[in-house]
Amino acid sequence: MKDMKIDPYNNKEKYLDWKDRIESGIPNITEFNSNIIKQYLNDMENGLNVDSTKKGSRSYLRLNTLRVRIGFLAREFEKRFNLTQITDIKEEQLFSFFVGMRNGKIVKRNGGTYNSVKDYVQDFKAFWHWWMRINRKKRIEILDITLDLDTSKEKPDWVYLTEEQIKLLCDKAKYEYKALMMFLFDSGIRAPTELMNVKVSDLYNDCKELQIREGTSKTFGRKIKLMICSDIIKDYIKNKNLNPDDYIFDICPTVVNRYLQRLATKIFGDKASPAGENYSKLTMYDFRHCSCCYWLIRYKSESALKYRFGWKGSDKIHYYSELLGMEDTIREEDLLMDVTKTEIEKRLMKTEKDNEILKEDNNQIKEDNRILKEQTRQMLKYLEIAQGKIEIIEEMKN
Repeated sequence: MKDMKIDPYNNKEKYLDWKDRIESGIPNITEFNSNIIKQYLNDMENGLNVDSTKKGSRSYLRLNTLRVRIGFLAREFEKRFNLTQITDIKEEQLFSFFVGMRNGKIVKRNGGTYNSVKDYVQDFKAFWHWWMRINRKKRIEILDITLDLDTSKEKPDWVYLTEEQIKLLCDKAKYEYKALMMFLFDSGIRAPTELMNVKVSDLYNDCKELQIREGTSKTFGRKIKLMICSDIIKDYIKNKNLNPDDYIFDICPTVVNRYLQRLATKIFGDKASPAGENYSKLTMYDFRHCSCCYWLIRYKSESALKYRFGWKGSDKIHYYSELLGMEDTIREEDLLMDVTKTEIEKRLMKTEKDNEILKEDNNQIKEDNRILKEQTRQMLKYLEIAQGKIEIIEEMKN
């Protein structure tokens, strides 16, 4: 029987509930836009007409994201460009809209700026490519007006904590939160998605190893070593009387993040961390960033570091760490010029060759000594025999 994956945000229930509510039409948009968005989402739900290397149906998380963003774009295009059909958008209008989102001319209802314009761009590109695909099946060619859209990403700020700051947080935290923070920092696990799916049975070797199962990971399953938190996790499981099939951290992400933010504000104040975000905005996911910074200078292999964090691309290393906590490790011997190194290598080779010759000479001397000893022994033996014969002759003369 396949394990059921915990969805901390109830994406499946949200999406299915939304589908029931909009059966007669999506509110606040035109009938055409409502029908085309429902058709698009239905195809994505069933894996039809997808324009991606990844085939198959989209997750409920993805479906919820698409319904919100494409619906938002349909309303905005109607309001700003008087378009009753989202598919009538022109290239110039499209570009001016996304530029406005990036430069702050187009803002949220609360007056805030959009921090993830790239995500809106990519979601519209996916929608447009679907529109092109279904029309191509009708032998209608639609121009790709999304080719030159800016898909660069504005990296959001996050909370950077040193190992000492994390230990300080843990010292001041309640027991349950201390165990949670140490586990997050040590494992670098994705929170809350991978975190909430970890069972007691996923721990091995006296809680020194963790199996992140394939079905619960965003990318791939992996087995990693716990080098910092194994003792406290073992104690935590014992105190909570958890069974092998129990989830270790049965938490509410919102409640946990609120607690972390109150604790961080109390200890560090409401000021910016080295990664840009204020300490008062600390969340569980920031521990993944901090964990990357910690392990980056300790892993000798980049591929091993990527395996631990479940990454396929090397770009994630810089994205998550921004090289914070790194230090210059250059040594004097690293300053040797290549020529100098080559000369030293030549001298070492000559010394090794001389040693080989000396070793051979020494072995020859030993062999000569052995032969000499053997010859001496034989001569003594002959002398002894000769002496015996002389004595017999002398006795016979007498």
